[in-house]
Amino acid sequence: MKTLIYIPILSLFALGTTFAQKNNVAVDSYWSQGKAEVNVYKVSQNRYQENHSGQLVSVFVTEDFLTNKQVKNEYYVSENSTWILKNIQLKKFTTGVYDYSLFNSVFTPIDRSNFPKSLKVSASSQEWCGTIYTQFNLILNSDYKVEHRSYFEKEGDIATRIKSSYLEDEVFTVLRMNPLLLPLGTVQLIPPANYIQLKHLQIQSYKAFTSLIPYTKKELSGSNLMEYKIVYPQLKRSINIVFENKAPYKIMGWFEKFPSSFDGKLRTTSVILKTQKMLPYWKQNSLKDKKLREELGLH
Repeated sequence: MKTLIYIPILSLFALGTTFAQKNNVAVDSYWSQGKAEVNVYKVSQNRYQENHSGQLVSVFVTEDFLTNKQVKNEYYVSENSTWILKNIQLKKFTTGVYDYSLFNSVFTPIDRSNFPKSLKVSASSQEWCGTIYTQFNLILNSDYKVEHRSYFEKEGDIATRIKSSYLEDEVFTVLRMNPLLLPLGTVQLIPPANYIQLKHLQIQSYKAFTSLIPYTKKELSGSNLMEYKIVYPQLKRSINIVFENKAPYKIMGWFEKFPSSFDGKLRTTSVILKTQKMLPYWKQNSLKDKKLREELGLH
């Protein structure tokens, strides 16, 4: 099991909250107990001029990751390895008669000094028309190599590179380490891979405005909540992620507003936390373990 990783403190964040200090990444026993954090969220998904009900499962777990091959370190024969916080998100919803399944995996090093960017993001979108797959791999700590495979003729198969930019997909993992490590102000952001797939966007970075402020609305309950907000003027898209302001920075939910397909009307996708458990889920694969699905409210 890994020990505490601590990056020296450079400055203090002063918003009257219990945030850790900036550039301080302390991964304590919460992430070192040999279990994964499993979160189940209720979803109202903006798609095709309406909102559709669904469910999202978000899993956070630490593991050793090979920095050269950018895969899980299974055999421990290579020194090119670092400890990461991995986030898996699986969103399922239906539109009328047919299903959507969106899968996303993000691999973010905990050692932010030597690895300030996520090493890899992979995402897929499956529905009754076909499948889209997108993968970002970090090259020499600068550019991202991108592979995009699509069922749709306009997109086809693409292999390209994107100059150094921040991935919105890694916001969730970085936030769980220390929200003060998130980019603030005017930045270039690459939208989430699943959003690129759903909206059939060009794979590139876009100008975005970001902020970190106290959460004052009433949609989500909790004390001393904060929200991280991203606004993309060109895409007419915004997302507000609401979380507890002390470690391990539990994510209570988020609200994503963007133009609907066909009519272009702005509608909001909401993702609201229902249940959370710490589980060694990779060991819980027998019929008797299905009771855990009931406890989590999975369907």
